[in-house]
Amino acid sequence: MNAENTVVIIPFSSDLKEPIKTLNIEWLSKYFKIEPKDERVLSNPQEEIIDKGGMIFYAKYNDMIVGTVSLIKMNDTEFELSKMAVTDGVQGLGIGKKLMEQCIKAAEDHHLEKIIIYSNRRLGPAIGLYEKYGFKEIPLEDGVYERADIKMEKLIERL
Repeated sequence: MNAENTVVIIPFSSDLKEPIKTLNIEWLSKYFKIEPKDERVLSNPQEEIIDKGGMIFYAKYNDMIVGTVSLIKMNDTEFELSKMAVTDGVQGLGIGKKLMEQCIKAAEDHHLEKIIIYSNRRLGPAIGLYEKYGFKEIPLEDGVYERADIKMEKLIERL
């Protein structure tokens, strides 16, 4: 694989405000609907994620942003892995795996105890990815996202 075809994970910067919204709206509108919470967070990633102690990462491939994922701070030891999206046409290149590995590394680096995910069983490949990385199903509380029918968590091992 030559250098221009490699996937690089880069952190959020203020000039990269739009891709989180466009990438997530692409898949949300395909499978579900955009909920008010999505609209608020995706329109204001700096204020809603970064300024509250969270992190956003992007996957760059051939000089284009083709994927994203966020770690949203719930409290000092628990973050929600959220807003993960990879654009159609580049799926199958391992971009989701690279984004997941970046989140797990960030969780370890920040000494988090666990990462949680809200998802939907219709997203079979995503659920499979989460399970591969050690996420286990836990009870789902009501009212987080209308589309969520599964909640998963991964306990972060202390080194």
